[in-house]
Amino acid sequence: MTYKEQFIKFMVQNGVLKFGEFTLKSGRKAPYFINTGNYKSGAQLAKLGEYYAHCIAENKIEAQTLVGPAYKGIPLAVTTAVSLYTNHGIDLNYCFDRKEVKDHGEGGLFVGKQLEDGERVIIIEDVMTSGKALREILPKLKASANVEIAGMVISVDRMERGLESNLSAVQEVFKEFGVKVYSIVTMADIIAAIESGVIEGREYLEKMKEYRKAYGVE
Repeated sequence: MTYKEQFIKFMVQNGVLKFGEFTLKSGRKAPYFINTGNYKSGAQLAKLGEYYAHCIAENKIEAQTLVGPAYKGIPLAVTTAVSLYTNHGIDLNYCFDRKEVKDHGEGGLFVGKQLEDGERVIIIEDVMTSGKALREILPKLKASANVEIAGMVISVDRMERGLESNLSAVQEVFKEFGVKVYSIVTMADIIAAIESGVIEGREYLEKMKEYRKAYGVE
């Protein structure tokens, strides 16, 4: 199996990717649901780091620092940094933002690598629904230093248009900020994994395709 197929199977085995009938926050009725809150063990976190690191290495995203937006992005950035070094020989810095600026001690808005002008950073997140996390972290990054955003890496691109736009969240942030978002897998990859028998769920295949036809983007 490819690392993408392995990741899809990993999500299913850990109860992160489920099939059935779910009402999403948007009000849409979806035949699948992704709950990254079900990642909770050291073994899971270690494997997650491997998949994120593989995505960065495969896409040849060059940077000096990984940024993990608080709170979900913090462990993701740390485990990705470890895996990049251990499995790919790539040693990157990492940092994450505080919810409030520290006004004592060393101070500052970020913990870890103190950002510098011209530094290339990769933002690490779990999934992207509306682009809210990126919109919140960008002003903090720019206030800290004139960094260059090399890209953002997420686990799954839903490839789904927004409620008030024909663009997906991934497409919207690229149009608005020029930030390219890389995903370990896409919804098209998940459908292909069902079709090829990598994961079970063939009984939901038609509903997945219908949902994709109704709300999907390329």
